[in-house]
Amino acid sequence: MPKIRVLPEILASQVAAGEVVERPASVVKELVENSIDAGAREVRVEIDRGGSACIRVDDDGCGMSREDALLSLERHATSKLRDAGGLAAIRTLGFRGEAVPSIASVSRFRLLTREADALAGTEILVDGGTLRDVRDAGCAPGTTIECRALFYNLPARRKFLRAESTESAHIEHQLRLHALAAPQVRFRLRRDGRDVFDLPAAVRSADRVRQLIGLELARELIALAPRRANGIEVGGFVLPAAHARKGRRHQCVFLNGRPVEDSVISRALAEGFRGAVADGMHPAAWLWITMDPTLVDVNVHPSKREVRFHRPLDLREAVLHSVTEALKPPSRSTAATATPPPIMRTAEWSATPPQTPIAPLTRPAAAALTAAQPSLDEWTAPAGSSAATTPAELATEARAPDRGPPLRIIGLLARRFVILESDDGLVLLDPKAAHERILYESLTRDRGDGAVQALLVPVLLEFDPRDAELLLRERHSLAAAGIEIEPFGGNTLQVSSLPAAMETQDPRAFLSGVLDELLHDPAGGARFARERIARTLAARAAAGVTARLDEAAPLLARLFACDLPYCTADGRPTLTEFSIGELEKRFGIRR
Repeated sequence: MPKIRVLPEILASQVAAGEVVERPASVVKELVENSIDAGAREVRVEIDRGGSACIRVDDDGCGMSREDALLSLERHATSKLRDAGGLAAIRTLGFRGEAVPSIASVSRFRLLTREADALAGTEILVDGGTLRDVRDAGCAPGTTIECRALFYNLPARRKFLRAESTESAHIEHQLRLHALAAPQVRFRLRRDGRDVFDLPAAVRSADRVRQLIGLELARELIALAPRRANGIEVGGFVLPAAHARKGRRHQCVFLNGRPVEDSVISRALAEGFRGAVADGMHPAAWLWITMDPTLVDVNVHPSKREVRFHRPLDLREAVLHSVTEALKPPSRSTAATATPPPIMRTAEWSATPPQTPIAPLTRPAAAALTAAQPSLDEWTAPAGSSAATTPAELATEARAPDRGPPLRIIGLLARRFVILESDDGLVLLDPKAAHERILYESLTRDRGDGAVQALLVPVLLEFDPRDAELLLRERHSLAAAGIEIEPFGGNTLQVSSLPAAMETQDPRAFLSGVLDELLHDPAGGARFARERIARTLAARAAAGVTARLDEAAPLLARLFACDLPYCTADGRPTLTEFSIGELEKRFGIRR
């Protein structure tokens, strides 16, 4: 008896479904792509219970005849590919011919379709891959597909679905991507009987971006310089470097109308912002790339998320050129005459910070060196201290508390570090790290009953649907740390309080940075642990601290009152000592 057998048709379809249908959002993606390919001007999506109970996609596209409707349920049947040569020049979104039969094999499936000139439509019912009924039906031109009880016949797959809110967020994210990719189409989404969004057809891509990100952010959009070379055309928008975030969820890239993810494009964006965006941060961007289909292979991934470029260096050069040209500061002549587009603001900053020429290093004369050193009476008094206070007086007044070693304050180094003298040598204090340790211990000492400060005006923050869902799910953990979050409609969240220990002049920017870091922390499930939230809050709050002599003494007192004063929560030192012996060794001094 042979060991190798041909799989039954239904089982083969279910195996194929494992590659194409990963979750409810995959179903929405495949069906919406078919609607766009069918020339739809309006696509309506309805979901119940995160898509696990019901997904309905309705369009006003070209529709199908009865014969085509039946053929669409056959594996490898497609209207978008005729011969092997067509694989080298794919111009449609769906072309494999596996999506519809795969979806029908793992759900209770209903297809209702009608061509514009047909008298009657066709209704087809399929249960788990088994055809149940085919009949005439009255319906509007276009196609409606319903799939209910997704994975009802594959319980092992069904139990791996996430919470309904999580699956709904993935569906909303997927539909927003398609809305950006096809701005000429109207998109509507209903979830559990209520409208989530209704995006009317837009004339320009800029209008669609504005619909999705809101007028406030849209005013800051910077249009990319058009770039067309080597069969590649790049256009789109970026936001200033201040809006860079840790993750790449705010980078939307569309290749020939298809949402894609590619490291070549992400790296080119990062290079374009080099010098303006810190390491690990990613700029916000919406890119539309058009290229000759023969230059890209979209057939390398079952769900077509990833693509392979035949000339990636040309693509990198095109994206990099567009970004760097858009970020160049306008010349004086152009700045005086140019009128920015209505939803964009002229960029007033550069991706490369201005460089101050550095004079060549020369060996100064001894007299010049002596003259360059200010006397104690010539030091400028720090803000908040009396004009007569000198570093010498500060040194005698500023002593570490009883818990710490004896230290004398000498001065400031590069306006960044406080120079101290200990019994054994030289000590440098990092005020940022010291504040971070103090704030961290203050936050972790309060176990849910710590003081919070209500914001006079609650902060409204817009998030990616998946991020908004995660933050709402973890709002009790955030509230225990002093950050109170409530839904405000759509993907907008309202933050009404901060921990009392936090002092910030810009609560919006502060909260946006904190929540973004928590969302994209590699710690995964532990990212919303109380210690992790406290560490993130402390690091963010201490980032704006500046070194001041008049604040060094009280800062040392608070630091040495901590349980672990010598390092931050992530292990960076707050104080570094250079012993006399070490300094003598560096200078070659022998005792």
